[in-house]
Amino acid sequence: MVNKHYPPEFKAEAVALYRSRPGATIASIADDLGVNRETLRSWVRLDDERRGGGARTPRPAVAGGEAASVEQENAELRRRVRELEEERDILRKAARYFAGGDALVNRFQFVADHQARYGVKRLCQILNIARSSFYYWKATAGSRTARDAADAALAARIRLVHARHDGTYGAPRVTAELHDRGERVNHKKVARVMRRYRIQGLRLRRRVQTTIADPAAQKAPDLIGRDFTAEAVNQRYVGDITYLPVGERGFLYLATVIDLHSRRLAGWAIADHMRTDLVIDALHATQRTRGSLHGAIMHTDHGAQYTSNAFAAACTTAGVRQSMSKIGSSADNALAEAFNATFKRETLQGRRAFTDEREARLASFRWLHRYNTVRRHSGLGQQSPITYENRIRTTPAMLAPAA
Repeated sequence: MVNKHYPPEFKAEAVALYRSRPGATIASIADDLGVNRETLRSWVRLDDERRGGGARTPRPAVAGGEAASVEQENAELRRRVRELEEERDILRKAARYFAGGDALVNRFQFVADHQARYGVKRLCQILNIARSSFYYWKATAGSRTARDAADAALAARIRLVHARHDGTYGAPRVTAELHDRGERVNHKKVARVMRRYRIQGLRLRRRVQTTIADPAAQKAPDLIGRDFTAEAVNQRYVGDITYLPVGERGFLYLATVIDLHSRRLAGWAIADHMRTDLVIDALHATQRTRGSLHGAIMHTDHGAQYTSNAFAAACTTAGVRQSMSKIGSSADNALAEAFNATFKRETLQGRRAFTDEREARLASFRWLHRYNTVRRHSGLGQQSPITYENRIRTTPAMLAPAA
């Protein structure tokens, strides 16, 4: 290509291209155009001679400024690369602070731990937090430390209450227990500390339908009408049966009788069968507790045990009037259903079944007695049923139902 003839216009544009690109070399421009390097050099030299009478004309001042600008741009790019690398390192270190807890507090703590190396402004920008918020957090460190210590001490007392009640109590009952011990603490604070220290009460699980109705049996009228209250003790009761899973396939059955005024478990019976004798035994236990049930109402579902002639005869003998909910409506015996759900939730503690019959009987015995004497009831102002009855100073006259 050395001997190739180039028109004057090509030569002028090649020289102009070289002069317009600061930092470019003759070699690079010649290679781009496919021209011999010495040929391009001679064109540039001839152009310099025409411009300055033989001396090479230096590149315009603007070209020198552009060269400086490119160098400045390169320096800026290198600085930005360093910043991005530093930002990556900061975020990698910060990730260890975000494993759990309050994310914002963790960010503040990270800034406090690394401010000497990176600076507060830089760290706050990367972590997307306001510097004023960080400085406020830092200024209140003393009061926050004091609150953390108070929370830890309260959590220790909550754990004692929680353990005493087999881990079943939630914030309302824990608060009531602390109040009885003379501690003035808000239930919202108790709930907050329990959440912070992961102290949880038991939650309700799905109920299992166990009522087996006898369509041919004689039914009693509904004397309750979903009004699960009573003006005094020994006036209205609800009865029900629930099952206790034992081992792989076995079951025990619990029949209960609950007073609608004090929520006291007035009578109960456990057996390995669901025959009518089970609910009659619970009724007799209630008679022994109250002395007399004359005129009281016994509300149950339509289970075959409660619609049987034998149970009707036992109620008549005791002077009890029978009342029954609608068929298939658990809401009409909701209080008994709720009691059964709580009993199984707090005795099984998440297990599918008791290990054996002995464990089931002992666990039931303990819980049913504690229900009356210790366990707090939200409907009684967080008192146990017997405490409630004692505080209203129950007299024999109050125990006798209205005829």
